[in-house]
Amino acid sequence: MDRVTSMRVFVRAATDGSLSAAARHLGMSPAMATKHVNALEARLGVKLFHRSTRRLSLTEAGASYLEACQRILPDIDEAEAVVASQRVKAIGRLRMNVPVSFGYRFVAPLMPAFSRRHPEVTVELGLDDAQLDLIAGRWDLAIRIGRLADSLLQTRRLGESPMRVCAAPAYLDRRGVPRRVAELVQHNCLSYTLSSLQDGKHWAFGVRGEFRVPVGGDLLANNGDALLAAAVAGQGIIYQPHFIVDEALARGELVALELDKPVIELGGIHVLYPPDRRPPAKVRVMIDYLAEAFAREPR
Repeated sequence: MDRVTSMRVFVRAATDGSLSAAARHLGMSPAMATKHVNALEARLGVKLFHRSTRRLSLTEAGASYLEACQRILPDIDEAEAVVASQRVKAIGRLRMNVPVSFGYRFVAPLMPAFSRRHPEVTVELGLDDAQLDLIAGRWDLAIRIGRLADSLLQTRRLGESPMRVCAAPAYLDRRGVPRRVAELVQHNCLSYTLSSLQDGKHWAFGVRGEFRVPVGGDLLANNGDALLAAAVAGQGIIYQPHFIVDEALARGELVALELDKPVIELGGIHVLYPPDRRPPAKVRVMIDYLAEAFAREPR
Protein backbone atom coordinates (compact mmCIF):
# COMPACT_ATOMS: atom_id res chain seq x y z
CA MET A 1 0.00 0.00 0.00
CA ASP A 2 1.14 3.56 -0.69
CA ARG A 3 2.34 4.87 2.66
CA VAL A 4 1.40 8.52 2.05
CA THR A 5 -2.12 7.55 0.96
CA SER A 6 -2.40 5.35 4.06
CA MET A 7 -1.37 8.30 6.22
CA ARG A 8 -4.04 10.46 4.56
CA VAL A 9 -6.69 7.79 5.22
CA PHE A 10 -5.58 7.53 8.84
CA VAL A 11 -5.72 11.29 9.43
CA ARG A 12 -9.13 11.57 7.81
CA ALA A 13 -10.49 8.62 9.78
CA ALA A 14 -9.15 10.10 13.00
CA THR A 15 -10.74 13.46 12.16
CA ASP A 16 -14.10 12.03 11.07
CA GLY A 17 -14.17 9.21 13.62
CA SER A 18 -15.12 6.75 10.89
CA LEU A 19 -13.37 4.78 8.16
CA SER A 20 -16.51 4.94 6.02
CA ALA A 21 -16.57 8.74 6.22
CA ALA A 22 -12.85 8.89 5.42
CA ALA A 23 -13.39 6.60 2.43
CA ARG A 24 -16.20 8.81 1.07
CA HIS A 25 -14.09 11.94 1.47
CA LEU A 26 -11.08 10.37 -0.29
CA GLY A 27 -13.06 8.68 -3.07
CA MET A 28 -12.36 5.04 -2.19
CA SER A 29 -14.30 2.10 -0.86
CA PRO A 30 -14.60 1.48 2.92
CA ALA A 31 -12.81 -1.84 2.37
CA MET A 32 -9.86 -0.07 0.76
CA ALA A 33 -9.72 2.51 3.56
CA THR A 34 -9.63 -0.33 6.07
CA LYS A 35 -6.77 -1.98 4.16
CA HIS A 36 -4.77 1.24 4.32
CA VAL A 37 -5.14 1.53 8.08
CA ASN A 38 -4.41 -2.16 8.57
CA ALA A 39 -1.26 -1.78 6.47
CA LEU A 40 -0.10 1.14 8.64
CA GLU A 41 -0.69 -0.81 11.82
CA ALA A 42 1.13 -3.84 10.44
CA ARG A 43 4.10 -1.70 9.39
CA LEU A 44 4.27 0.15 12.70
CA GLY A 45 3.53 -2.89 14.86
CA VAL A 46 0.96 -1.03 16.98
CA LYS A 47 -2.78 -0.42 17.05
CA LEU A 48 -3.73 3.09 15.97
CA PHE A 49 -7.47 2.89 16.71
CA HIS A 50 -9.78 1.39 19.25
CA ARG A 51 -12.59 0.11 17.02
CA SER A 52 -16.23 -0.18 18.02
CA THR A 53 -19.35 -0.68 15.96
CA ARG A 54 -20.23 3.00 16.36
CA ARG A 55 -16.98 4.97 16.32
CA LEU A 56 -13.21 4.90 16.11
CA SER A 57 -11.05 6.35 18.88
CA LEU A 58 -7.30 6.83 18.87
CA THR A 59 -4.96 4.75 20.94
CA GLU A 60 -2.07 6.49 22.69
CA ALA A 61 0.21 5.45 19.81
CA GLY A 62 -2.44 6.63 17.34
CA ALA A 63 -2.56 10.07 18.94
CA SER A 64 1.22 10.43 18.65
CA TYR A 65 1.14 9.22 15.05
CA LEU A 66 -1.68 11.62 14.19
CA GLU A 67 0.36 14.56 15.45
CA ALA A 68 3.34 13.46 13.33
CA CYS A 69 1.19 12.94 10.23
CA GLN A 70 -0.36 16.37 10.60
CA ARG A 71 3.15 17.87 10.50
CA ILE A 72 4.41 15.72 7.63
CA LEU A 73 1.51 15.72 5.15
CA PRO A 74 1.37 19.52 4.62
CA ASP A 75 5.10 19.45 3.80
CA ILE A 76 4.48 16.70 1.25
CA ASP A 77 1.57 18.65 -0.25
CA GLU A 78 3.73 21.76 -0.49
CA ALA A 79 6.61 19.86 -2.13
CA GLU A 80 4.24 18.34 -4.69
CA ALA A 81 2.67 21.73 -5.40
CA VAL A 82 6.08 23.32 -5.97
CA VAL A 83 7.14 20.60 -8.39
CA ALA A 84 3.79 20.58 -10.18
CA SER A 85 3.86 24.36 -10.58
CA GLN A 86 7.18 24.14 -12.42
CA ARG A 87 5.40 22.26 -15.20
CA VAL A 88 3.18 25.24 -15.93
CA LYS A 89 5.15 28.22 -14.61
CA ALA A 90 8.69 29.20 -15.61
CA ILE A 91 10.44 29.27 -12.25
CA GLY A 92 13.62 28.02 -10.62
CA ARG A 93 17.25 27.47 -11.66
CA LEU A 94 17.90 26.55 -15.29
CA ARG A 95 21.30 24.91 -15.92
CA MET A 96 22.41 25.33 -19.54
CA ASN A 97 25.67 24.01 -21.01
CA VAL A 98 27.04 25.72 -24.15
CA PRO A 99 30.32 25.85 -26.10
CA VAL A 100 32.66 28.59 -24.88
CA SER A 101 33.03 30.77 -27.97
CA PHE A 102 29.43 30.41 -29.09
CA GLY A 103 28.11 30.99 -25.58
CA TYR A 104 30.20 34.11 -25.08
CA ARG A 105 29.26 35.61 -28.45
CA PHE A 106 25.63 34.66 -28.90
CA VAL A 107 24.03 33.12 -25.81
CA ALA A 108 25.22 35.39 -22.98
CA PRO A 109 24.05 38.57 -24.79
CA LEU A 110 20.54 37.06 -25.03
CA MET A 111 20.22 36.47 -21.29
CA PRO A 112 19.25 40.01 -20.14
CA ALA A 113 16.15 40.03 -22.33
CA PHE A 114 15.29 36.47 -21.27
CA SER A 115 15.55 37.46 -17.61
CA ARG A 116 13.26 40.43 -18.15
CA ARG A 117 10.74 38.16 -19.82
CA HIS A 118 11.02 35.40 -17.19
CA PRO A 119 12.16 37.05 -13.95
CA GLU A 120 11.57 33.96 -11.80
CA VAL A 121 14.09 31.84 -13.73
CA THR A 122 17.73 31.93 -12.67
CA VAL A 123 20.06 30.82 -15.48
CA GLU A 124 23.26 28.97 -14.68
CA LEU A 125 25.34 29.19 -17.87
CA GLY A 126 28.07 26.57 -18.10
CA LEU A 127 30.63 27.43 -20.78
CA ASP A 128 32.52 24.31 -21.85
CA ASP A 129 33.68 23.00 -25.21
CA ALA A 130 33.74 19.39 -23.99
CA GLN A 131 30.73 17.21 -24.83
CA LEU A 132 29.44 16.79 -21.28
CA ASP A 133 26.83 14.20 -20.33
CA LEU A 134 23.60 16.13 -19.71
CA ILE A 135 22.01 13.47 -17.54
CA ALA A 136 25.06 12.78 -15.37
CA GLY A 137 25.80 16.50 -15.05
CA ARG A 138 22.15 17.33 -14.27
CA TRP A 139 22.01 19.94 -17.03
CA ASP A 140 18.54 21.07 -18.07
CA LEU A 141 19.61 21.67 -21.65
CA ALA A 142 22.67 22.19 -23.83
CA ILE A 143 23.60 23.76 -27.14
CA ARG A 144 25.68 21.59 -29.44
CA ILE A 145 27.24 22.53 -32.76
CA GLY A 146 27.87 19.87 -35.38
CA ARG A 147 26.51 16.43 -36.14
CA LEU A 148 24.76 14.83 -33.22
CA ALA A 149 25.51 11.36 -31.97
CA ASP A 150 22.56 9.00 -31.59
CA SER A 151 21.07 9.35 -28.12
CA LEU A 152 17.79 9.45 -26.24
CA LEU A 153 18.06 13.23 -25.85
CA GLN A 154 15.41 15.46 -27.38
CA THR A 155 16.68 17.98 -29.94
CA ARG A 156 15.56 21.13 -31.72
CA ARG A 157 17.53 22.72 -34.54
CA LEU A 158 18.31 26.40 -34.04
CA GLY A 159 20.27 27.25 -37.17
CA GLU A 160 23.21 26.56 -39.45
CA SER A 161 26.92 26.77 -38.75
CA PRO A 162 28.93 26.89 -42.00
CA MET A 163 32.69 26.32 -41.88
CA ARG A 164 35.41 28.64 -43.20
CA VAL A 165 39.08 28.14 -44.02
CA CYS A 166 40.90 31.39 -43.19
CA ALA A 167 44.28 33.01 -42.76
CA ALA A 168 45.63 36.49 -42.13
CA PRO A 169 46.79 38.56 -45.14
CA ALA A 170 50.30 38.71 -43.62
CA TYR A 171 50.50 34.92 -43.48
CA LEU A 172 49.29 34.55 -47.07
CA ASP A 173 51.77 37.18 -48.27
CA ARG A 174 54.54 35.24 -46.57
CA ARG A 175 53.55 31.67 -47.44
CA GLY A 176 51.34 32.00 -50.51
CA VAL A 177 47.63 31.34 -51.05
CA PRO A 178 46.63 27.65 -51.31
CA ARG A 179 44.14 26.88 -54.06
CA ARG A 180 43.72 23.13 -53.55
CA VAL A 181 43.20 21.15 -50.36
CA ALA A 182 46.24 19.04 -51.27
CA GLU A 183 48.40 22.16 -50.87
CA LEU A 184 47.46 22.50 -47.18
CA VAL A 185 50.18 20.00 -46.30
CA GLN A 186 52.68 22.72 -47.20
CA HIS A 187 51.12 25.20 -44.76
CA ASN A 188 50.94 25.75 -41.02
CA CYS A 189 47.44 24.48 -40.18
CA LEU A 190 46.21 25.26 -36.67
CA SER A 191 43.84 22.52 -35.46
CA TYR A 192 40.97 22.27 -32.98
CA THR A 193 41.55 19.26 -30.76
CA LEU A 194 37.94 18.63 -29.67
CA SER A 195 36.70 17.97 -33.21
CA SER A 196 36.88 14.63 -35.00
CA LEU A 197 37.19 16.68 -38.21
CA GLN A 198 40.61 17.98 -37.13
CA ASP A 199 43.03 15.66 -35.37
CA GLY A 200 46.16 17.70 -36.03
CA LYS A 201 47.15 15.37 -38.85
CA HIS A 202 44.10 15.53 -41.14
CA TRP A 203 41.30 17.93 -42.02
CA ALA A 204 38.00 16.70 -43.49
CA PHE A 205 36.53 18.29 -46.62
CA GLY A 206 33.54 17.48 -48.79
CA VAL A 207 29.92 17.85 -47.71
CA ARG A 208 30.09 14.66 -45.62
CA GLY A 209 33.79 14.81 -44.83
CA GLU A 210 34.64 12.25 -47.50
CA PHE A 211 37.98 13.90 -48.32
CA ARG A 212 40.58 13.71 -45.56
CA VAL A 213 43.70 15.66 -46.42
CA PRO A 214 46.99 15.59 -44.50
CA VAL A 215 47.93 18.72 -42.57
CA GLY A 216 50.47 19.76 -39.98
CA GLY A 217 50.95 22.75 -37.74
CA ASP A 218 52.72 24.12 -34.69
CA LEU A 219 49.57 24.91 -32.66
CA LEU A 220 46.62 22.82 -31.50
CA ALA A 221 43.99 24.14 -29.10
CA ASN A 222 40.72 23.07 -27.51
CA ASN A 223 39.14 26.49 -28.03
CA GLY A 224 38.27 28.24 -31.28
CA ASP A 225 39.03 31.73 -30.01
CA ALA A 226 42.59 30.70 -29.17
CA LEU A 227 43.06 29.53 -32.76
CA LEU A 228 41.40 32.71 -34.05
CA ALA A 229 43.84 34.91 -32.11
CA ALA A 230 46.81 32.96 -33.45
CA ALA A 231 45.52 33.14 -37.02
CA VAL A 232 44.86 36.89 -36.83
CA ALA A 233 48.45 37.29 -35.59
CA GLY A 234 49.66 35.53 -38.74
CA GLN A 235 50.63 32.15 -37.32
CA GLY A 236 48.74 29.95 -39.77
CA ILE A 237 45.51 28.74 -41.39
CA ILE A 238 42.41 27.83 -39.38
CA TYR A 239 39.31 25.81 -40.27
CA GLN A 240 36.54 27.09 -38.02
CA PRO A 241 32.78 27.80 -37.93
CA HIS A 242 31.69 31.09 -39.45
CA PHE A 243 30.45 32.42 -36.09
CA ILE A 244 34.02 32.40 -34.77
CA VAL A 245 35.69 34.07 -37.75
CA ASP A 246 32.94 36.31 -39.16
CA GLU A 247 33.98 39.52 -37.38
CA ALA A 248 37.65 39.04 -38.24
CA LEU A 249 36.67 38.48 -41.88
CA ALA A 250 34.53 41.62 -41.88
CA ARG A 251 37.41 43.67 -40.47
CA GLY A 252 39.87 42.26 -43.01
CA GLU A 253 41.98 40.62 -40.32
CA LEU A 254 41.38 37.26 -42.00
CA VAL A 255 40.78 36.21 -45.59
CA ALA A 256 38.51 33.28 -46.50
CA LEU A 257 40.24 30.76 -48.78
CA GLU A 258 38.50 29.25 -51.79
CA LEU A 259 39.71 25.68 -52.27
CA ASP A 260 38.93 22.97 -54.80
CA LYS A 261 36.87 20.91 -52.35
CA PRO A 262 33.84 22.18 -50.42
CA VAL A 263 34.05 22.62 -46.67
CA ILE A 264 32.30 20.00 -44.60
CA GLU A 265 28.70 20.56 -43.53
CA LEU A 266 29.17 20.80 -39.80
CA GLY A 267 25.63 19.77 -38.94
CA GLY A 268 24.00 22.89 -37.58
CA ILE A 269 23.28 24.36 -34.16
CA HIS A 270 21.00 22.35 -31.89
CA VAL A 271 19.53 22.63 -28.43
CA LEU A 272 19.39 19.30 -26.56
CA TYR A 273 17.45 18.41 -23.44
CA PRO A 274 16.72 15.22 -21.48
CA PRO A 275 13.83 13.05 -22.63
CA ASP A 276 10.63 14.12 -20.95
CA ARG A 277 7.13 13.90 -22.35
CA ARG A 278 6.42 17.34 -20.88
CA PRO A 279 9.57 19.25 -19.86
CA PRO A 280 9.35 21.86 -17.07
CA ALA A 281 8.15 25.28 -18.15
CA LYS A 282 11.58 26.83 -17.55
CA VAL A 283 13.06 24.48 -20.18
CA ARG A 284 10.26 25.04 -22.68
CA VAL A 285 10.41 28.83 -22.49
CA MET A 286 14.21 28.86 -22.91
CA ILE A 287 14.06 26.60 -25.97
CA ASP A 288 11.33 28.76 -27.53
CA TYR A 289 13.28 31.91 -26.71
CA LEU A 290 16.49 30.59 -28.30
CA ALA A 291 14.61 29.42 -31.41
CA GLU A 292 12.98 32.85 -31.72
CA ALA A 293 16.32 34.67 -31.28
CA PHE A 294 18.20 32.55 -33.81
CA ALA A 295 15.37 32.75 -36.34
CA ARG A 296 15.82 36.54 -36.30
CA GLU A 297 19.60 36.33 -36.55
CA PRO A 298 20.74 33.28 -38.54
CA ARG A 299 24.37 32.18 -38.32
